[in-house]
Amino acid sequence: MDSEEKQPGGNPPEGEPSPQDDVAASEPEASPQDSGAASDAEVPSVQESVPAPPAKAEPPPPVADEDDDDEDGMLRMSFLEHLEELRTRLVMALMGLGVSFALCLVFANQIWKFVSAPGIEALKTTGASPNLVFIKPTEAFAIIWVKAPMLASLFLAAPWLLYQVWAFIAPGLYKKERRWAGPFVICTAGLFILGGAFAYFIAFRFGLAFLLSIGRDINVLPMISATEYFDLFVNATLGIGLVFELPVLLFFLTLVRVVSPAFLIRNTRYAVLLIVIVAAIVTPTPDVFNLMLFSLPMCALFFVGVFASYLLVLHREKRRFPWMRVLYGLLVFLLAAAGAIYLAVTKYGYHFVWHWPFLTR
Repeated sequence: MDSEEKQPGGNPPEGEPSPQDDVAASEPEASPQDSGAASDAEVPSVQESVPAPPAKAEPPPPVADEDDDDEDGMLRMSFLEHLEELRTRLVMALMGLGVSFALCLVFANQIWKFVSAPGIEALKTTGASPNLVFIKPTEAFAIIWVKAPMLASLFLAAPWLLYQVWAFIAPGLYKKERRWAGPFVICTAGLFILGGAFAYFIAFRFGLAFLLSIGRDINVLPMISATEYFDLFVNATLGIGLVFELPVLLFFLTLVRVVSPAFLIRNTRYAVLLIVIVAAIVTPTPDVFNLMLFSLPMCALFFVGVFASYLLVLHREKRRFPWMRVLYGLLVFLLAAAGAIYLAVTKYGYHFVWHWPFLTR
C-alpha cells in the first residue's frame, strides 16, 4: 500500500490540522484584561479571605495612685537643705527649752522642795535629820538654781522638743505618714512624763526608803549630800521616763515592718528577760522588791506596745477592732474600782496620800 496507515494516537501527517488545533482555533483568544478578571474571580483576594483585625479599644484613663500622690507630697531636699533644716530645728528646740528653763527658774525654790520631798520623807522614817547637806560652796547654787530647773524644764518642754524631732523627719515621709504627727507627739511626750511621775511617786520613794533603812539598827546615821541625792533622782526619773517609751518604739518598729505582733508574742519570754535585765540596771537598789516594782510596769508597757502594733496591722488589713466591747468592759472595771475606793474612804477610814499606795489609814 502506498499510503501509510494512520496509527491511533500517532501524529497527523504534515500539513494536516489536528483536532486539538481545530478546537483551539474555534475558541476566541482571551485578552490580558479578561484573563486578569478571570483570575480575580476565581482566586479570592487576600483582603477578602483574611478577616480584618478588631479595632483596638482606647486605653482607660490612668487612675491616680495613692503612692504617686504621696510621692508628689514628699518634699525633695538636697543635702545642704537637710543641714539647714537640722540647724533650724535645733535652734527652735533650744529656744523652747530656754523659755521653759526661764519659766522654771522663777519657781526654783518650789521645784527644789518638790524634788527633795522623797528624800526628806525617807530621812524622817529612818529617824535622821530631815535635811540634805551641801559640801561645796557652789553646790547649792548649782543644784537649786541650775540643775533642778533644767530637769523640770526638760519635762515641761518635752512636747515641743518631740515636735521639732518630728518636723525634721517629716519632709522625708509620705503624705499619709505625716498624719501621725499629732499621735506621735502626744503619746511620746505623755509616756515620758508618765514615766517620770511613776519614778517620783512610786519607784524612787520605795528605793530610797530601802537604801536609807540599811544600817539603821547598827548605829549608822545617814548624811546625804544634795549632789548625790539629785544625781540618783535624775537617773531614776529620766531612766524610767525613757523606758516608758517602749510602746512607741514597738509601734514604729511595726510601722516600718521590722517586727509584727505575732513575732512579739512568740518571743515574749525573751522580751521579759530583757526587761528584767534593764530594770536591774535602772533600779537604784539591788533588792527583789524594787526590781519587781520596776519590771512589772515595763512588762505591762510591752503588752501595750504589742496591742498598738496589732491595731496598726488591723488598719493595714482594712479590719476594725471591737472598741465598743472593750470600752464597755473598761467602764465596768472603772465603776467597780470607784465603788471600792468609795467604800474604803467612807466606811473604813482610808484617805488619799501623794505616794504609793495612795490610800492609807
